[in-house]
Amino acid sequence: MGDSKRKSCAENGDNYEDALACLQKDLVHLQEWVRTQGLKVVIIFEGRDASGKGGTIKRITEPLNPRVCRVVALGVPTEREKTQWYFQRYVAHLPAAGEIVIFDRSWYNRAGVEKVMGFCTDEEYDEFLRSCPSFERMLVRSGIILLKYWFSVSDEEQEKRFKSRIKDPMKRWKFSPMDLESRARWLEYSKAKDDMFAHTDTKQVPWFVVNSDDKKKARLNCIDHILSQIPHEKMKYKPIKLPPLPQYESYVRPPMKYQTFVPEKY
Repeated sequence: MGDSKRKSCAENGDNYEDALACLQKDLVHLQEWVRTQGLKVVIIFEGRDASGKGGTIKRITEPLNPRVCRVVALGVPTEREKTQWYFQRYVAHLPAAGEIVIFDRSWYNRAGVEKVMGFCTDEEYDEFLRSCPSFERMLVRSGIILLKYWFSVSDEEQEKRFKSRIKDPMKRWKFSPMDLESRARWLEYSKAKDDMFAHTDTKQVPWFVVNSDDKKKARLNCIDHILSQIPHEKMKYKPIKLPPLPQYESYVRPPMKYQTFVPEKY
């Protein structure tokens, strides 16, 4: 789909909800294009804690079919997984034809939290920086469209969001002890990110940085960029005609008193 459509979405920039709705319609067309053309898409979201990755992923997946677009957010590796080739547990989640996979954090854990927190050895870290570009080039050669986004948030904005999470019971679950460590090791994370970019921001698979101090703008800009990176066309749907309900004269519905209904409190 050409840039003209997205420009029209940008015309709604003063109204976040309208601009988002416009972009989400384009995402549905992208999804159908990926499905019908048999494309394989991987989108990686990385960034500091509270940088807005989750909110953006939510807005992307909101209008999409979960059978086509799924989110992968892996937890701590098991003892068995720790003995595997590092990329092995991520490979298992790569898309087949007609699928979009979004990694909410990815194999780049090794270059970030594992490096800073000492969860991997120096040798494992060095090997990751050497092998990651080759691994990603191999994915691209196999036909996978690979997009990498880094959400950049200032320390002042991150602190404000952390305080909001602490006070809000609806967001409290997002806060973890690791978040405290990330604050205490801000400079170490910054250096790790710089080293990661130096080794993995390649011509074939570059990093795209999203300024996320303004969450709503970050979401719109990221979605717009994803749409621009995957050439697609607006899909034309075949008309659907609902068949009439059949008549079942002989069918007798059982009495409603034999069914257990949810209390209607609202």
